[in-house]
Amino acid sequence: MTTQSVTIGLDQTRRQQLGRRAQMLAGASVAYNVIEAIIAISAGLAAGSVALIGFGLDSIVEVSSGLIILWQFRHKVPETRERQALRLMALSFFALAAYVSIESVRALVAGEQPQSSPVGIGLAIASLMIMPFLSWAQRQTGKRLGSNAVVADSTQTLLCTYLSAVLLIGLVLNATLGWAWADPLAGLVIAAVAVKEGREAWQGKGCCAPAPSNDASRGDCASACCAHED
Repeated sequence: MTTQSVTIGLDQTRRQQLGRRAQMLAGASVAYNVIEAIIAISAGLAAGSVALIGFGLDSIVEVSSGLIILWQFRHKVPETRERQALRLMALSFFALAAYVSIESVRALVAGEQPQSSPVGIGLAIASLMIMPFLSWAQRQTGKRLGSNAVVADSTQTLLCTYLSAVLLIGLVLNATLGWAWADPLAGLVIAAVAVKEGREAWQGKGCCAPAPSNDASRGDCASACCAHED
């Protein structure tokens, strides 16, 4: 069964249920990332780790992403805020890419040697265990709703998973082999992915995916974020 047939077949009650699920997942993401940011930044300052501090600031970007979804679905017709939500999401992608790029280049040029951080390693492992499931749930909910903003939020969460892997590899390599350059180099790759996702969100790619409705005529660009602005 295609995404189009699923989204067109949703009734109002099911849409409301999915909307509440989207808000619940966004709330869970915000709560987790607030805790993650506090731990990562504190541990990063203690160890002198640019990677950990950057990871913590990325968590703050994740918080903004979740708040955007909560803002969108507080509206009685969330589809009317789809374009604005996508644009705000794109800006958060670009902010993430800019910061990670700057800090990665700075770390490479400076050749910084941060101390090992068991707390940071534990945090990265926890995020690797939690974030993929949260991203999957967000993506499935977004697809069923026909909401590109919710799908973009799931991509933000998935990028956090990638950054967790990068952070873990960097911290472990630094602690065991002294390879301080591994983390910032991989960070540049993550930044490139963030730019790509931000560009697609800004352009509203996939925007013509049908909005959830019983009216099949809404399955074109006259629907959802392509047509409505608050």
